[in-house]
Amino acid sequence: MKFQLALLAVKSVGVSKKFYGELFNQTVTLDLGRNVTFSGGFAIQEDFDWLTNIPTDSVLQKSHNMELYFEVEDFDGFIQRLESYPNIVYVHEPKMHEWKQRVVRIYDPDYHMIEIGESMAVIAKRYISQGHSIEETAEIIQHPVEFVKACL
Repeated sequence: MKFQLALLAVKSVGVSKKFYGELFNQTVTLDLGRNVTFSGGFAIQEDFDWLTNIPTDSVLQKSHNMELYFEVEDFDGFIQRLESYPNIVYVHEPKMHEWKQRVVRIYDPDYHMIEIGESMAVIAKRYISQGHSIEETAEIIQHPVEFVKACL
């Protein structure tokens, strides 16, 4: 058995295609009309209730039990892009975790949660360039020494 992808129920394939394409640079790899697969390895499905034969009112919004996760190399640039995009609803504003990763969480047009985090490889390189040793960097970013070495 092989896992293929995650699928999100959406109200409008057109609205979601635009959102993921414009904001997250996702390209469509397969477009079947009501079902679209993106280059990032996830898909969207319009009329999910019809497809699965479940009650329409059982397809929930803001369930807060999963998220899509993206990493960016230029976090500040992405935040500027996000601020210029219309009607973004934030789960929370940008913040920094104790492992020094900056993240922001937003909702997509159907209120699926999306986390956008600064690349941990970029963070590791930043601490190394500031003169920290590999071991110090690993401790600061709470990642294995092997991860930090692989980032160099």
